[in-house]
Amino acid sequence: MALSLLIAGCASVARGPAPPEASAQARHFSGKLSVQVAATSEQARQGGSANFDLQGEAARGQLELSSPLGSLQARARWTEHEAVLTLPKNEQRFDDLDHLSEAMLGEAIPVAALFDWLQGRPWPQAPAQMLDAGATGFEQIGWRVDLSRFPEGLILAKRLAEPVVTLRIRLEQAP
Repeated sequence: MALSLLIAGCASVARGPAPPEASAQARHFSGKLSVQVAATSEQARQGGSANFDLQGEAARGQLELSSPLGSLQARARWTEHEAVLTLPKNEQRFDDLDHLSEAMLGEAIPVAALFDWLQGRPWPQAPAQMLDAGATGFEQIGWRVDLSRFPEGLILAKRLAEPVVTLRIRLEQAP
């Protein structure tokens, strides 16, 4: 999978300029990210993990993935008009964040919603349904977001459609 290849590769992306200017709503998150894609009849189970640094907001920002030793393996930068993925040996341009995240992580991840999910709340741009009594979290845009360990900085998001994708995020600083 793309994430595994990024982390396993020897080459790294050169550190670049700061992310594009963002609004007063801009946020900064860092920690560890794990993406697991369940096996299907057409493909084996896939996945990988990386350290991440996410800055900005849904309209404009930057996501960097690095190895456990700190070498930068991939950088995604986006504005309202384009999304750019920089890898050790090339740079790719995309029309939107969904296509960029699919190229970067192997499956489309809702990066725009992620900014709110990392703050323990649903994304305001789409309807959400709170989980049943006794559970902490919500379902939104086809994902179940478990916030039961949010005070510890752990967020678990699972795409309900096949192939099932599990996204585990451990924030460096618990909220």
